[in-house]
Amino acid sequence: MSEKTQKTGFFNHWIVRNLLICIILVVVMVVGAMIFLNIVTKHNQELPVPDFTNMTVAEAEAAAAQVGMRVEVTDSVFAKRMRKGAVRDQNPAPGSKVKEGRRIALTINALNAKKVTMPNLVGLSMRQALAELQSRGLVLGKLIYVQDMATNNVLRQLHGNREINPGKTIETDTVIDLVLGLNSETDASTYMPDVIGKRYMTAVDAVHKQSLNIKTLRFDDSVKNYDDSLNAVVYRQSPDASKIPVKLGSDVSLYLTINPERIPSR
Repeated sequence: MSEKTQKTGFFNHWIVRNLLICIILVVVMVVGAMIFLNIVTKHNQELPVPDFTNMTVAEAEAAAAQVGMRVEVTDSVFAKRMRKGAVRDQNPAPGSKVKEGRRIALTINALNAKKVTMPNLVGLSMRQALAELQSRGLVLGKLIYVQDMATNNVLRQLHGNREINPGKTIETDTVIDLVLGLNSETDASTYMPDVIGKRYMTAVDAVHKQSLNIKTLRFDDSVKNYDDSLNAVVYRQSPDASKIPVKLGSDVSLYLTINPERIPSR
C-alpha cells in the first residue's frame, strides 16, 4: 500500500474524522467568541475623557453625550472665587482613557456657602489670629499696623473696612483684615521669606507668618481655573528674599504658574 493511500485511509477513519470536526468547531467557537467580545466591550477602543472643569452640569452632560459618556454629580464643595454650580473636579481625570458609556463622577462648587461665626480675635497675637481664621475657613486679608505698646497684638478686626463683631454669621472664605499693634521702640521689623517653588496657599501663609502683606497675586496664562490656582507655584517674588530687616506690614508680590519650565530649580 502506498504512503499516499495510507494517509488517505488515516483521515477517512471515523475517529480521526470526528476529532478533526471537533477541533474545527472549537476553533470556530473561540474565534467567534473573541470577535463577539471585541464588539461588545469595544476592546482597545478607549476614548479620552473631556475636561469638564468650570462647566455647568448641563454643559457637562451635553459634552459627555457627544463622546458617548455620561456624568453624575457625586459631591459638592464651596469656593467663593469659583462660579456657583460649576464643575470643580472629576473622576476619572481629563485625558484619561475609558470605554464608551463610562460614568464620570463630578464634584461641583456648591450653590450656597457654608456659614460660620466670626471669632473674637482681639487680644490674640497675629499668628494665633491667623490660625483661628484658618480653622474656620476664613481668609486673612490686610495687616494694618498702628502705634501700640504690644507689637503684633490684634486691636481690631475688620471686614470691608468696617468693624465686624464676634459671633456674627458670615460665609466661609470671607476676608478679614486685622489692625495690629506696633511698638517702634522695640521689635518693629521682620524678614522677607523665600517662597520660590512653594504652592499658592503655602506661600501666602509663609508671607503672613512673617507679618507681611500680599500686595499682588499674579497667575500666568498656564493657570486656567480655580484648581490650577491652588496647584500653582511661585516662580518669582518681589521683593526678593533677604536677611535685611524690613518693616512689619511691608508688601510682597507673588507670581505663580503651573508651567514647570518657569519654575526655577532649587
